[in-house]
Amino acid sequence: MNKISSIHSDRNIEASQKAYQINEWFFSLQGEGMRAGTANLFLRFSGCNLTCNKEDEGFDCDTEFTSGRKLSLDQIVSELKATATQAEWVILTGGEPSLQIDDALIDRLHGEGYKIAIETNGTKEISPKIDWITVSPKTAEHTIRQKTANELKYVRAYGMGIPKPVVKADHYLISPAFEAENLPQRNLEWCIRLVKENPQWRLSIQMHKSWKIR
Repeated sequence: MNKISSIHSDRNIEASQKAYQINEWFFSLQGEGMRAGTANLFLRFSGCNLTCNKEDEGFDCDTEFTSGRKLSLDQIVSELKATATQAEWVILTGGEPSLQIDDALIDRLHGEGYKIAIETNGTKEISPKIDWITVSPKTAEHTIRQKTANELKYVRAYGMGIPKPVVKADHYLISPAFEAENLPQRNLEWCIRLVKENPQWRLSIQMHKSWKIR
């Protein structure tokens, strides 16, 4: 084996042995955004670099992403295929998936025939290999590193305005903040008002909570 082949072999072995901290995976419908209503495999990564709370953001984080288990790429693919053989899309979510995803994972999922979407807070730059990028900022605009997206989504509670975004997107979405599983009427009415006043934006509601699905 020549030196170049040896290097590629070592990299392949290293990628296959790497473990990712995974919180959960499941097959369901996308409940929000421009792809709402479509069937997807969800791969939720553990961990996040931000803490969302009502005092600072106007809403609390509604996802448990702190627990998890370490899985190799082979194990991830095996679990996804066992969960839904007919799925075409995998949504990488969290927590914050950009903290863990790499080319090895992206290339492997593509190699298995999946299209890949990601839901990110935008504080880390995302690989252009990803097929669909949703940026949902939770911090000031100057902290955003992912400057392009298929869709840009802000979660807004009553009284919160729309910042001047640094992200250039195909679609701009406003999502009213829920409180647990309930959508406060004043949050909804406020977001409707924002869209009326800013018609380049579109209302997007977390419909999976109304559908009572994950």
